[in-house]
Amino acid sequence: MGDYWTTDRTTDHGTTGSARALTAGLLMAGWVALLWVLEGIDVATGHALDTYGISPREMSELRDVVPAAFLHSGWEHVASNSVPLLVLGFIAALAGLRRFAAVVCTIIVASGLGVWLTAPENTVTLGASGVVFGLLGYLLVRGFVDRRPWDILIGVGVAVVYGSLLWGVLPTQSGVSWQGHLFGLIGGVAAAFLFRRPSARRGPDNLVTV
Repeated sequence: MGDYWTTDRTTDHGTTGSARALTAGLLMAGWVALLWVLEGIDVATGHALDTYGISPREMSELRDVVPAAFLHSGWEHVASNSVPLLVLGFIAALAGLRRFAAVVCTIIVASGLGVWLTAPENTVTLGASGVVFGLLGYLLVRGFVDRRPWDILIGVGVAVVYGSLLWGVLPTQSGVSWQGHLFGLIGGVAAAFLFRRPSARRGPDNLVTV
């Protein structure tokens, strides 16, 4: 028989779209539920968990860069972050959990270090909004970086719904960490480049013969 080639079109880990959606949904629902549980523990313990927020330019506070992203200063604070985190996280996680984990870790570190370096003295910063802004930035540019028309359309949709959040990177509201927002956004955009999908290739590496 004659030879022919075909491109491998299997999805991440061979899973179907519905399975990926279910996994992404469960992951983000669990994440948001964890934020509410942690806030409940914080309230019940007289806000003992707030000590894990980030105090700027103290070396010992570098260890709080990660936990600070999961803690909040009250029920209203966690409520304001829950829906955008759930929606944006779900969309981002659909592309694969390993890539999603790498993107989120990059955002958390970038946002936390940015706060640690630039926040005003005698402040404690905590909250998931840095992750929200990071996922926003990631989804806005991912399609252009990966050159995928569908992801570009998703980014446009995200911009329409959540684009107004970008005003949060400006120092316009007292008591709100615009630093966490700004550096989270930068981390998300950087993650889109760092973890970009390789260009599809046609050649010996994906040659199939029969």
